[in-house]
Order: sequence, then C-alpha cells, then structure tokens
Amino acid sequence: MLCSRMGKLCRIIPGMLFLAMFLVPVWAKAEEKSVTWMEVVFPPGYIHEGPLAGMGYEDVITDILTENLTEYHHDKMMGNLARMTHEYKQGKPVCNVALFKTPEREEHMLFSIPSTFTLPNGLITTRKKWESFNNASSLGLAHILKDEIRLGVSRGRSYGKSIDAVLEAYPARLFHHSGKDVFESLLKMLLSQRLDAMLGLPEEVLYVAERMGVRDEIVTIALAESEGTYDAWLGHVACSKTDWGKKIIGQIDEILLKERPTERYRGAYERWLDPNSLENYRRLYNEVFLKTGDDR
Repeated sequence: MLCSRMGKLCRIIPGMLFLAMFLVPVWAKAEEKSVTWMEVVFPPGYIHEGPLAGMGYEDVITDILTENLTEYHHDKMMGNLARMTHEYKQGKPVCNVALFKTPEREEHMLFSIPSTFTLPNGLITTRKKWESFNNASSLGLAHILKDEIRLGVSRGRSYGKSIDAVLEAYPARLFHHSGKDVFESLLKMLLSQRLDAMLGLPEEVLYVAERMGVRDEIVTIALAESEGTYDAWLGHVACSKTDWGKKIIGQIDEILLKERPTERYRGAYERWLDPNSLENYRRLYNEVFLKTGDDR
C-alpha cells in the first residue's frame, strides 16, 4: 500500500541500495591507497611561504617518502597539534614525518624507525664573539655562566631538564624575551653586542639569520649538558594505529633504511647548520642515527 502511494521512489530505493553495496568497498579501497601528511608551522622543519618555501628539512623528507610511495595518493593538511591528534584518534589515513615518540602518542599512533636526527639546544653567538669562548665547538653551560656574560633566552621556554636546571642557578646572567619574533629580537640584540650569546636550536636560529642576511656571522656551540643520550634527538614518522598504518609504516621503514645514508636525505637538515655544528653532526649522523633501525 505504501509503495503504491510513493510510486517512483519505491522503485529507486532498491537500486540505490544495490549500488551502495558496490560503492562502499570502492571508497574503502580508495582510502587504503591515500595518505594525508599532517604539517604544522615550524620553520625550518616546514617552510610554507617565501623564497625558501619547500626547502625545510621535513619538506624534503616528505618529498623523498612520497616519491617512493608511488602506490598512494598523497595530500597535505595544515593544522596544530590538537587537530593532528584528533585525526589520529579517528583512525584517518594520516601521517607526520617527524614526531617524538611518547607513551601517550603510542596509544593512537604507530611509529617508524627514526626519520630525523636533529641537534639539541645550543649556545648561539657571533663569529667575533666566538673568540671569547676560545673558538670551542662544545662547552659546559654551567662553566660559561660563572663568568659575567649576558645570555638571551625565550621566556617560558624549556630547553631540557639539564639546561633548565643550570639556568635556574644563574638567574642574574639571563635576559628573558618573549613575543612572536623572539628569535629575531634576540638575534638583533646579539648582533648589536647587547648580548654575548643566546640559547636555541641551531636550525631555528640559522633560519632567522638567513632571512636577515647574517647567516655567515652566526656560530653554534654544543652544550655538554645536552650530551649523553640521543633519544630526544630522534624523530619518527607517525601514522594512525590501524591496519592501514601498520602496512604503510612497514613500507616507510624500508624506504628510510635505503634513503637515510644518501646525501640528499642527510643534507635536508645539514643545510640549516653552521660550519661549527656541521662536523659534529655528521659524525653523530653516521655513528648514531644510521645505526638506529638495524635491529628491527
């Protein structure tokens, strides 16, 4: 009786249901062959604007992975960490090229062997001022702060437990700065000799220095307080904790083992280092980074 009233609609619905039976597997199959790379604003990891766009070290590594994962359709999505976490928890076909591994993240993410090996926070100074640090490539921060120096730091930022402990012991030596362009402001103070040194990640400071046209004037000194463990130097490709994620992580591991020894891969990060950092980094890249993942 109902169909006699609804007429044409009753004839259409069965056909739609029949078609849906075939479309659902097709959609599922398409999703299995797609990957969305989650990116955040973090130069020079990712550089999305300006003449250096696409030259960030995470940009280059993403390119290397996508060139090798030819069976997948690749997209990119910008978002903050909260957005990224939501996508992972939903089991979407998403990955990020370099995340630190934590117990909380392992609840909804699968991780590759290490994909990035980045230097920890160091002491940044000028080439002229480097002489007063005896042209050293590595120093103890506690030893430095015993002298009357002016050290620039970002207000509220953690530089790691060991460095933070030293900073707390020498508050009178510190100049705290905050704001959107904190590195640029501290760097200007360093160049004008209002500071003797500043703390930061080498690649962050070199990126700002290059934009300011003063890259060749900057020197990075490694800090003894950051040495001893390399866990915090290692990033991993993270994909959703699903069957899809397990498959693609296996493929990514194979690509990383093949590509990490290449000059292009290593150079993605080295491009953002000053000569003083480069020699130590390359030694550790070979002795530490390339040895990770061999025991899978």
